[in-house]
Formats: sequence, structure tokens, C-alpha cells
Amino acid sequence: MPTIKSAAKRLRQNVLRRARNRSIKRDIHTRMKKVDQALRDGNPESARELFRVATKKLDQAAAKGAIHRNAAARHKSRLAARLKAAAPKT
Repeated sequence: MPTIKSAAKRLRQNVLRRARNRSIKRDIHTRMKKVDQALRDGNPESARELFRVATKKLDQAAAKGAIHRNAAARHKSRLAARLKAAAPKT
């Protein structure tokens, strides 16, 4: 532990924030994988519902600062494009 009080406090805060951010990012990664898996399984209805949940989690993570808002937008855009490409042609 650092001998300077403020440095010790920053270290404690950073450890907690890192754990929280890693948990949030892991959850996002899992949700996006579930959307892709549903698309691969040929289940667009399930993929649409999973996409809705994944976009909500991405927005929440961006609002908390766990990821950059542009990164969240990029992930949502790419998921939406894959969802649209998998939609049946009418």
C-alpha cells in the first residue's frame, strides 16, 4: 500500500471500479454472443428479443462510463446489421 493517503484511496477505488467494469463488459460480451448464436440457429424472433436486451445493456454501460458511447453505438450498429441481414427477404 502507498504511504500517501490519497494514493491508497485511489488504489482502493480503482480496484473496485476495475472489477465492476470487467463484470459489465463480460455481460455485454455474453449478450452479444447470444444474439449471434440465435442468428446462427436460424431464430430471428429470439435474436430480435436478445438484441433489444443487448442494446439496453450497451447503453447502460456507456452511461456508466464502462465503455465509450461511440463503442456502444458501434456494437449496436453491427448487431443491427447482422440482424437485418438475417431477416427473411420479402
